Amino acid sequence: MQDKVPVLREPVRRRRGGKKLLAVLLLLFIVILCVLFFNSSISKISSIVVEGQRYSSKEDIQKAAGINIGDAYFGTTAKTVEDRVKTIKPVEKVEVVKKFPGGIRITVSEYPTVAFELSSNGDLTAMLSNGAIVPAGSEIVVDKPILSGWKADDPLKAELGKKLAELPAGSLSDFSEIMPSPSKAYPDRIKIYTRTRFEVVTAISLLQDKIASLDAVIETQEPGIVTMLLADTYVPFVPEEPENEDSE
Repeated sequence: MQDKVPVLREPVRRRRGGKKLLAVLLLLFIVILCVLFFNSSISKISSIVVEGQRYSSKEDIQKAAGINIGDAYFGTTAKTVEDRVKTIKPVEKVEVVKKFPGGIRITVSEYPTVAFELSSNGDLTAMLSNGAIVPAGSEIVVDKPILSGWKADDPLKAELGKKLAELPAGSLSDFSEIMPSPSKAYPDRIKIYTRTRFEVVTAISLLQDKIASLDAVIETQEPGIVTMLLADTYVPFVPEEPENEDSE
């Protein structure tokens, strides 16, 4: 008796064409959504807020940032905008915050003001701690020393700005005028007049080291001439003697 051989069934073929079509349709749907999104107003910059500036104008900051209302929101990164704005001389730090949809906030921190100076046109300018000279504007309180007698391209003036930025605020506010007074021994020698009526002779390179001693003299002595170079000296001003009307 012969055994019956079971009939072999052909394996059911899965229809892969349907899945491929579904994947193509899904991809096409995503592409259409992306096209619609990037062409809609929601993907554009709708507001730019600039704050914290004093000497830089909003227009200059926005121009340096390279962004405008209507530009693509994802067209540039916050880090790129920060690096661009930092190229403006008065700007020390920048923080850019992007808030979807469409909002960008640029917060600027500028170098501190350490002195003021009159330009050749008679306009008041401000010197920042990095040596940059910028227009001071009309609403500035002159609470820092006035620079006089300095050449525009004098490299020591920029160095002076850095040193002044390191001084205590109280000491700096007491300086009323700073002028160059170079010598062979001290090419960076300067003369400082204070609001407390002292005349100080020192050097830019020594200013930070001598400021504590200078403050001590100003607090304990009568107005006079203070020299702080290799050696420190103090000579009080000699008051004028009143005329004796009774003398013949």
